Amino acid sequence: MSQRYRYDPAPFREVFERHFTFIAGFLRNAHRYAGRPALDDPAGGRRWTYAELAGDVGRLAAGLAARGVRRGDVVAFQLFNSPEFALVYLAAQWLGAVAAPVNFRFAPGEMAYVLDDSQPRAYVYDQALAGAAAEALRMASHRPPLLAVVPGPHGAAVPFAELADAAGPVPEPGGGTVWDETTRLYTSGTTGMPKGVPLPALAEVLTAHDVIMHFPLTPEDKTLNMTPWFHRGGISPGGPNAVFYAGAAALPMRAFDAAACLDMVAGHGLTFLIGAPTNLAMLADEQEARPRDLSSLRGIVTMGAPLERAACLRYQKVLTPRIFNGYGTTEAFWNTFLRPADLPDRAGTAGRACTDDDVAVVRVHRDREEDPAELAARDGAEVGEIIMRSVKCGYAYVNKPAEQAARFRGGWVYTGDLGTWDADEYVTVVGRKDDMIISGGENIYPVQVEEVLNEHPLVADSAVVGLPDPRWGEIVVAYVVPAGPGLTAAECDRHCLAHPMLADYKRPRGYRFVDALPRTATGKKMHYKVREQARAASGIGEFDRP
Repeated sequence: MSQRYRYDPAPFREVFERHFTFIAGFLRNAHRYAGRPALDDPAGGRRWTYAELAGDVGRLAAGLAARGVRRGDVVAFQLFNSPEFALVYLAAQWLGAVAAPVNFRFAPGEMAYVLDDSQPRAYVYDQALAGAAAEALRMASHRPPLLAVVPGPHGAAVPFAELADAAGPVPEPGGGTVWDETTRLYTSGTTGMPKGVPLPALAEVLTAHDVIMHFPLTPEDKTLNMTPWFHRGGISPGGPNAVFYAGAAALPMRAFDAAACLDMVAGHGLTFLIGAPTNLAMLADEQEARPRDLSSLRGIVTMGAPLERAACLRYQKVLTPRIFNGYGTTEAFWNTFLRPADLPDRAGTAGRACTDDDVAVVRVHRDREEDPAELAARDGAEVGEIIMRSVKCGYAYVNKPAEQAARFRGGWVYTGDLGTWDADEYVTVVGRKDDMIISGGENIYPVQVEEVLNEHPLVADSAVVGLPDPRWGEIVVAYVVPAGPGLTAAECDRHCLAHPMLADYKRPRGYRFVDALPRTATGKKMHYKVREQARAASGIGEFDRP
């Protein structure tokens, strides 16, 4: 009778925990790909090989250490997509500190909130944000001991070049384990004030693995993420996380410009672009107006919003047939993925679960917590809450125990997103629990109404919210961005009434035509902002009636 072998992890545990962190992976690439390109900044005329980048990161780590940054300290930074962003992100992890990139679009009060919430030892910001940074520091109770500005100078802040050129020995990199927090990201704030999500080194490594596996991303790739790097969909696919772990090259773009982006594809042989559907729409417009050679592209990855069928067909024709779409959260990265083979037939869905992830749609209850065992029907019709669990998750919030307990239960992340799934487990997002409209006892999901409105040729975009009503509880109103002149409430209503996929009770009873809708950095509509605007009105009388 053969004897079963039981693996003893003890001899390997210390090696695994200390040598398979994210910064260790970057440093492996600094040796094996020493002379290969890591970071190329065409706008600034700067470029780094892996060896050069590691050298500059080490010197910046020395400068931070000389000014008191230690293992476990938080380094907050408000920087545009730039070499400096990459340097700070890597240098903090080199020291075993926590890299905390923050939305550069935050108002001073929001940044003051982050400073007080995370208590950073250092705060690095771009000179273009100097006024807002000064106001945030004035409003915050916590003032970081070290302030640095890119490029500088500004007030008491240290110019970045001076910080990076500080004399002194370069400290040994790492020192932490895969379980230590290395990155702290703040949620995009679709439901109010942002929440800090702490990510351990293991989550950063496995996030990089997920991108490497699903693109796939290789050392030969050159990538450009068109969205800001400060969010998880920016820092990971096409940003410093996955790129530097894979040994690929990143090209930062300080602010998205469709023409410049396409010129970079043609001029630098970019292989992957990553962005929101709004980025792709602008790319397609520009490519139709002035075609470039995009043959180097191996794919374009979208995220932040569903990819509608008509838009998908257009992008496949105009940009590249290889379109991907990822759906997820700050807490869990992306957890479902839509691949080129799924399109266009599955366009509009968010794809199905990624390789290492569990995703489910569970029945929603008003009187008790949702149960992972109570699955919604896989019929594409029953709406439930989307929940997920993954090795990439950050299962915590900073300083928010009640919200943490509500969102993370039994190993699952309760997203607050509502959706359906079908027999093949393709998930379709229909809205957020907080955004659901209840009118006359019927549940109405804004995304469904918005998709119908957006099919009208004169509608560029729309956001649907509920307006309090004494008779119905709520009535549906729509904020619409016209695509051209001549659009009226009556025309929108005729379109909704004639549409075979929209019940009469779901159609908007009032319209407001606007120039733009509020969105997060990842392109998600901020329904709560639209809802605040609607509820500031005196009633339906302030809206255009059909």
